[in-house]
Amino acid sequence: MKKTILCAWLGLLLCALFTLLPAPPEAESEEQNAAPAPAAAEAAAYAASGTLRVLLPDGESETMALEDYVRGVLAAEMPADFPLEALKAQAVAARTYAIYCAEGHKHGTADVCTRYSCCQAWQDEQTLREQWGADYERCADKLRRAAAETAGQILTWEGAPVFAAFHSSSAGATEDCGAVWNPRPYLVSVPTPETAETVPNFISSLRCAPLDFRDTILSACPEADFSGPPESWLGELRRDESGRVAFAVIGGAEIRGTELRRLFSLRSTAFTLAYTEGAFVFTAAGFGHGVGMSQYGAKLMAEAGESCQAILAHYYPGTTLARLAEGAA
Repeated sequence: MKKTILCAWLGLLLCALFTLLPAPPEAESEEQNAAPAPAAAEAAAYAASGTLRVLLPDGESETMALEDYVRGVLAAEMPADFPLEALKAQAVAARTYAIYCAEGHKHGTADVCTRYSCCQAWQDEQTLREQWGADYERCADKLRRAAAETAGQILTWEGAPVFAAFHSSSAGATEDCGAVWNPRPYLVSVPTPETAETVPNFISSLRCAPLDFRDTILSACPEADFSGPPESWLGELRRDESGRVAFAVIGGAEIRGTELRRLFSLRSTAFTLAYTEGAFVFTAAGFGHGVGMSQYGAKLMAEAGESCQAILAHYYPGTTLARLAEGAA
């Protein structure tokens, strides 16, 4: 048990170190607890008020202008030095995501919170002034422009705001939403251009001692059989259409790739797993759940001359870019 705890702490330490690396955070939403999609009339109510009730880290709720909120999400979720068209695509996704979640009331009187693991990350002006220092005005102006040039724009499916999930980076293809949460017709696997040469820290690895590996797996899959030597514990890795691990056979038991990612704090389910030199080694590509827009993919598309509209149409196929107060854009 002590070794299990040690492995868990090592995983948490690695995860904490990764957050210091230059990869943007993502919306790792607890989608199963999120709101049902609001109807067009409900979304219009937000356009009329122009505000959201935001649950802040201190537990207090603050009513703020929708576009001010979007700028705060932009600052937290995507580096300001990304191309303008990528930032605009992120602004539309963030605005859509917030309105989609607002009807769930899972935060009581608040519409949305500022935790990226639940809703979306958000940063206040004081924090940004400290973070950006002398670059504050330049960065802030760029984010204001991205929000202003997409003001009121959201993505819709059959007239209602979509679940506009996004993530940091993928390895060749995004993930189908059904592999992680409930399926969505507009959240399917699509090609994406990221590589190890274009994304910082694209490849990550984790080594785990055999006993720690065994105990961690048993904590979630007690039926697994580890009676043989460690080199016999690994079975087939079954991958889905995006190339991610859908299921792995370990100790004769089947375990989901998403569960392995959670147990070992892996950066993605696009991983390999091998027993080598007395340890189990995970090697993962990309960062995040893989569903929806890839932020680094959006960056590369924008650098190649693609517009915000083209980026959104690629990562959310079949959706309509609309304005909250005016209908289709």
